[in-house]
Amino acid sequence: MKIAYISSYPPRECGIATFNHNLLRAIGHDKVAVSDDSFVVAMNDAEGLDEYEYPKEVKYIIRQENQKDYIRAADYINTSLADACILEHEFGIYGGESGVYILPLIARLKKPLITIFHTILKDPNYMQLTIIREIAKHSSRIVVMSHRAVGFLTSIYGIPFSKIQLIEHGVPDLEAKIENPVKQSLAFKNKKVLFTFGLISRNKGLETVIQALPAIVAQHPDVMYVILGTTHPGVVKNSGEEYRDSLKRLAKKLNVEANLTFINKFVSEEELFDYLTAADIYITPYLNEAQITSGTLSYAVGSGAAVVSTPYWHAQELLADDRGRLFDFRDSAGLSLIVNDLLADKAKLSLLKSNAYEYGLHLRWPSTGQVFIDVLEEAVSKYLSEMEKAGKQIIEPDMMPAFSLAHVQRLTDDTGIVQHAKYGIPNLKEGYCVDDNSRALILAILAYQQNKSKGALELLPIYLSFIQYMQCEDGNFRNFLSFKREYLDEVGSEDSFGRTVWALGYLISNPPNNSYREFAKDLFLKSAGHFKNLTHLRGIANTIIGLAKYMEAHPYDEYIREQMDFLVAPLKASYKVHKTSEWHWFEEKMTYDNGILPLALFSYYEVSKDQESLDIGLESMEFLSQKTLADGYLNPVGNDGWLFKEGPEMALYDQQAIETMAMVLMYFKAYEITQNLLYIKEMYLCYQWFLGENSLHLPLYDHETKGCGDGLQPHGVNRNQGAESTLAYWISHLMVLQALESEYEYIQSGDLLSLQKEINNPSI
Repeated sequence: MKIAYISSYPPRECGIATFNHNLLRAIGHDKVAVSDDSFVVAMNDAEGLDEYEYPKEVKYIIRQENQKDYIRAADYINTSLADACILEHEFGIYGGESGVYILPLIARLKKPLITIFHTILKDPNYMQLTIIREIAKHSSRIVVMSHRAVGFLTSIYGIPFSKIQLIEHGVPDLEAKIENPVKQSLAFKNKKVLFTFGLISRNKGLETVIQALPAIVAQHPDVMYVILGTTHPGVVKNSGEEYRDSLKRLAKKLNVEANLTFINKFVSEEELFDYLTAADIYITPYLNEAQITSGTLSYAVGSGAAVVSTPYWHAQELLADDRGRLFDFRDSAGLSLIVNDLLADKAKLSLLKSNAYEYGLHLRWPSTGQVFIDVLEEAVSKYLSEMEKAGKQIIEPDMMPAFSLAHVQRLTDDTGIVQHAKYGIPNLKEGYCVDDNSRALILAILAYQQNKSKGALELLPIYLSFIQYMQCEDGNFRNFLSFKREYLDEVGSEDSFGRTVWALGYLISNPPNNSYREFAKDLFLKSAGHFKNLTHLRGIANTIIGLAKYMEAHPYDEYIREQMDFLVAPLKASYKVHKTSEWHWFEEKMTYDNGILPLALFSYYEVSKDQESLDIGLESMEFLSQKTLADGYLNPVGNDGWLFKEGPEMALYDQQAIETMAMVLMYFKAYEITQNLLYIKEMYLCYQWFLGENSLHLPLYDHETKGCGDGLQPHGVNRNQGAESTLAYWISHLMVLQALESEYEYIQSGDLLSLQKEINNPSI
């Protein structure tokens, strides 16, 4: 096998870099199983590509905060001969909020992925939780280094136990030297040495050991506390050597400065082993329990050191069965008692060292590397097997959340559905709008059609009543209403008018009872006098869709048919004016809710059988697809700049949920007209945008609240979950379920060969 490693890498001074270097060597030791051509994609913590003089195995460099580097790296790995990838994960070595930039890379990989989690938080924030879940989703196997980590992943992050592999942290395959040069150094010679190593920062709790020194020195005046390591680069950048200097001042204040030595350098593994085997006691005085893995602790145990530590998570496991001693966090008095006891009793000290050494034998890299090889071989085999089975079904219902009106009900009171939310909590200050209540009416109808939802049926009259309340005497509609039920505008936009007509038309054609149909028809016909006054394309398009729905119930209504004919003319005319050989669109720019323009023409075609409308609809839909689905997932036109006919590249962010809903509805209508299953495939691809198949590979749907984030932004999801986005998600969800029924009908027809041909050949 040829392996691609994604990690920081030496000469960068980083614990993850050292781990990955050791893992590469350990796996590569088996020349039969693993190719010498395995390579590293190295993470840089600087913008310059020449920041480090990497060894020859580093074939590609990702600059931490450069998003495009991650995409290019995925392409590099996919076009390489790598059979599998290993990802070293630590939030801090990847760019974006909590390292979110790694998600687009792994989502693009076409190789089996093994992920090694070095940090697993007990109380993750939303972004951290989401990132771990997304990485797990794309990984063939997850590797952790402690039993507690396994428990966290299953109970907190919801990752299946079957996907997790426990492999303890590897340690060097070295033996203590008979003539150890470190023992002759000034800090060690004729001293009883307490030792700590690693990157220095305040969370390491080194002051606890210094505070314990007076009591230790009182009984053992020849004690020397040696701290080996450079200050963490992030600390140096922000605070310089302030922490190290504060430790020196503390030692001086306690009159133990002569018993403290700093060795300010980053040493090789062999040198570190010499220090560990030369020390009498190794101490890790971390300040809190939240450390799931400690490479320094593993190295100390692997070297056969006598370890004294605070009871952080990894220490509790690794030092069990008398392999070390524990003292409480910040308990300098407790530490001094343990150290004095061990230094006074050589038998106790020797037993700790012996127990640690014996346990460390199975942690050595050759043994650990073989376990990784077994995991890799299993992952590659499983991946190839799954690839053979893939592609037989377009929509995967098991991947879809269960339908729930919980957040919609949370946003709805006896007036209507509230526009906005702060996170998942209704923001009553923003009031209501007819736009959202019209969408909510459509959702309620769909939910009742799909599963006879009692909750949806109870919500339906609330939204219908709101629309009636917002209708003006002349039949037009206001849009905005305060929480106090005060009108905030005299007349709404053409968009809101069209969406309201759409919702009323939908209810007229799909009524749960005649009373609702008659009520909706009264409102609909009262608004009809405004149809011919519309001038904006999206207002026109929304209205056409509503009129088409009305015509399903009243196919012989000539007046409404005339209104449709009148409205479709400017839509087609605008397309003809703006179309060029390179630009197949209705305007000089693509802005928002783009999918409803082709959808309106498809809706008109169903009523009129006008071939020109169908041709324009299909042609513009194909153009929209080229612009938004070219990467294999949906990239809707971003609100932060749009896409201009003559201008810069398409704005990628702020991506909106209503754009995705429009695409879902557009593709399903195209399928209903053409019976081409390719459109169901593209519909489902758009729907998956909500679930994480997007440019950041972050889900907008929130499994906890059952709401949907208000947009995809450059550094993550807008965590507010207002009505527009949540309704857009659930309408899309229900339309996909309708499409699933159509797919099943096609499969039941027995034409499986044609099915495979259609979904895999976009030219059909």
